[in-house]
Amino acid sequence: MTKDLKDEFWSQLKDVRAGLLTADGERPVPMSPQGDAEGKAIWFITARGSAADRGARSGGEATFYIADSKAHLYANVFGTLEAVNDSEKLDELWNAFAAAWFENGREDAAVQLVKFTPREAEVWSGDGGVSFLYEIAKANLAGDTPDAGEHGRVVF
Repeated sequence: MTKDLKDEFWSQLKDVRAGLLTADGERPVPMSPQGDAEGKAIWFITARGSAADRGARSGGEATFYIADSKAHLYANVFGTLEAVNDSEKLDELWNAFAAAWFENGREDAAVQLVKFTPREAEVWSGDGGVSFLYEIAKANLAGDTPDAGEHGRVVF
């Protein structure tokens, strides 16, 4: 396989339902990412006062961990978090998943938009499905290791 791992990352991130986000000593918390390849950002909608919000307000280093077998993406993504007050961007990103967490929906005073700017990542990306099962069977028969996809370091 010779795919551009950065492109694969952004493409497969669209299918990721959740990962763990941590920043500045805060505990890792599950968050639903919304990737923006053009803007080189991963957006999160969180609540004011949450661990993600506190980490974003400190402006410090953050890590987003992805382990999503359905999206065929595994990654440790390193970068920075910042709290953003951009009503247009929030409107663009707002969805039913976010709405479920806020009693007053989009207009809830607790809604906070957080921008994660990735700097670098270690990424494992595969095709999954039948091709992965084939690789496992082939490796067992040949006494070899399977080709599980692409793996490497990505600089954003």
